[in-house]
Amino acid sequence: MRKPTISDLARAAGVSVTTVSHAFSGRRHVDPETRDRIQRLADQLGYHPSSTARALRSGRTGIIALASSMPFAVAAGPSRLGFLMEIAASAAMSALTRDLALCLIPPHPSAQSYSAASFDGVILVEPMRNDPLVAHFEARKTPIVSIGTVAGRPDIPAVDIRSRQTAEMLLDHLAGQDCRQVAALIGAGSRTSQIESIEAYEAFAARQQIRPRLLLLDEEEAEETAYGQMCDLLHSDPEIDGIFAAIDAFATGAVRAARQRGRAIPQSLRIVTRYDGLRAKLSQPPLTAVDLHLPAVAEKAVTLLLNQIDGHKGAEMADLPELVARASSLTPGADDRP
Repeated sequence: MRKPTISDLARAAGVSVTTVSHAFSGRRHVDPETRDRIQRLADQLGYHPSSTARALRSGRTGIIALASSMPFAVAAGPSRLGFLMEIAASAAMSALTRDLALCLIPPHPSAQSYSAASFDGVILVEPMRNDPLVAHFEARKTPIVSIGTVAGRPDIPAVDIRSRQTAEMLLDHLAGQDCRQVAALIGAGSRTSQIESIEAYEAFAARQQIRPRLLLLDEEEAEETAYGQMCDLLHSDPEIDGIFAAIDAFATGAVRAARQRGRAIPQSLRIVTRYDGLRAKLSQPPLTAVDLHLPAVAEKAVTLLLNQIDGHKGAEMADLPELVARASSLTPGADDRP
């Protein structure tokens, strides 16, 4: 028995072959009712779109990539279920609904390690200023979209994840919990999230009229670095009563340092962090963090990349982050205050 073709399906649905193609690819708008009718008829006829044929016609691979220059110590950690992987899971599902495959590129010291792979486009997670991954994929003329704007590169389409607003929300929360001497642990790299966190902290310190206590830490060995630095800082500056850790691995290092220095959390020291991942949830005590709405961010990034592949540049704004207040920062016995 002859397999049904796309032309057979188009005739049965009373639409053009192009409309059927767009209904399956998701790359052009198709009326939802028409799309559903096409899908039902495809199921009845036993029609399955050929990814190989589409690739030959379009010159595309049907594969997009997700890459990050953040080390696993920050992006995933021992559990491999952190920031990067949460984005990857959501982006993979979003790509699948568009009949695309998502390839996760693990962090690697040399971008040239990816030279053998070919992708229709790539989503970069919080690249640094002058990130070698950006240079690598631009040299290969691979369409790029960034999660988090790229410092110094407003031309790269990006989903703005509102890093400054996130930092402001956490710092204001500490102030609302009666913290008077707040220190900040922020990555020393040139990611927009780090740059904007520094700006937010410096503005907060000026507004609160406190002496800035800003530690810029290397992302590698993030928890151990934060632990050592915070042990020294808590010893030399015992007035510190609040810590804003822009990276969750820094926060868990700060928790260990507080325990080593005999500082009870939250009674004498309150700690908050940016990403509401497993580290924040499993910490003892659990850490106040922020829901960055990463599934929605990943969906926006995939849509933006498909538009970029089709030659349409743009930008997206993530939803406002949401504070998740937990025991690490709340005044014991009191209701949550912003």
